[in-house]
Amino acid sequence: MKYSRVKKLRGELTVPGDKSISHRAVMLGALAEGTTEVTNFLLGADCLSTIECFRKLGISVELLENTVRIHGKGLHGLSKPTSELDTGNSGTTTRLISGILAGQKFETFLNGDASIQTRPMKRIIEPLTQMGAQITSIRDNGCAPLHITGKSLHGIHYLSPVASAQVKSSILLAGLYADGPTSVTEPYLSRNHSEIMLRYFGADARSEGTHASVSPNPRLTGQHVHVPGDISSAAYFLAAGLMVPDSEILIKNVGINPTRDGILRVFREMGGSITLLNKRQSSGEPTADLLVKTSRLHGITVSGSIIPTLIDEVPILAVLACFAEGATVIKDAQELKVKESNRIDVMVKNLSAMGAHIRATADGMIIEGGHTLHGAQVDSCLDHRIAMSFAVAALVSEGETEILGADCVKISYPGFYTDLKQIICS
Repeated sequence: MKYSRVKKLRGELTVPGDKSISHRAVMLGALAEGTTEVTNFLLGADCLSTIECFRKLGISVELLENTVRIHGKGLHGLSKPTSELDTGNSGTTTRLISGILAGQKFETFLNGDASIQTRPMKRIIEPLTQMGAQITSIRDNGCAPLHITGKSLHGIHYLSPVASAQVKSSILLAGLYADGPTSVTEPYLSRNHSEIMLRYFGADARSEGTHASVSPNPRLTGQHVHVPGDISSAAYFLAAGLMVPDSEILIKNVGINPTRDGILRVFREMGGSITLLNKRQSSGEPTADLLVKTSRLHGITVSGSIIPTLIDEVPILAVLACFAEGATVIKDAQELKVKESNRIDVMVKNLSAMGAHIRATADGMIIEGGHTLHGAQVDSCLDHRIAMSFAVAALVSEGETEILGADCVKISYPGFYTDLKQIICS
């Protein structure tokens, strides 16, 4: 895939449904009694992996364009799969479904692609084992493939060393099968979609600050879930609209959950013109239309508690920082090293190839803005967020940029390149 500089961006678009919420809607719909209908579902590869896993667990799931209908069988209605569950490239599927499987009355083998087989699973194995689960890393390296033998679980209070919604959610989902309340306390507040959706489906799930808890054995009932647009997908168009001259873009129906809106706060702090219009609620989640206009930007320091609220947006933030005046410092983001790729190293390598003044640190990166970027051949490392970030970088760089492995965007945003083309003005 090749891209080059454009004159301006104008138009209106709707980004796909939120990936995190789409995953959770399938999972809780499967554990609920009755039918759950999910509209604006993200039909990306990761969410399709979740659907296929639950089909193998005996759940009927219908796909109707961007609507998914899940015929739940209740909390104890899953069946032993006849083959290994394949989570594909999805860390969310792998970690969250492990919590559910830990409390079943059967054993499961869980695996994914080459990337998943390198991502750390010890962070869920340890707390689930404390609850009484039997989970083995088959290669004894703390990664997938996993062998999970369902056991009777005990409620625990877990002090998580990392602010991770996947870790928190895995424990809370296991807590549905425990013999008492289960709770998690994090160092910083991670995204809270699981807590919101658990309550929406009828569970006694509570959260206060960095503490979340769930009571066991709820009766979950099927719901209608309308998935808001994914703010992580919107971030690429927000950045593009801020950087490309004479641009104005309206992005409709975007989720603005406070545990996910850090990128809005950071872009605005850098001087970005982003206006929230038509604020409303969608299945318990706050949403709005986002109007972005070209802006003069300046560097800032991004660190601490805001990092979990924008961890997936750091690659596009690094691109934007190249076009801001002064230095942008990103700290406390070591979690980027264990995503689909080592996003710190990949962003530094590729942006350096385009002429950026950027260097990696132990927990982030430092970008000196104001230097002209030029086209280059960049490697996505089959990481969807890397590929989309460099498609945007190419729009404000001299010459042509070629993105290797560009098709990996299908993981979270199959129509990304089509939507980008739609707002480019020649």
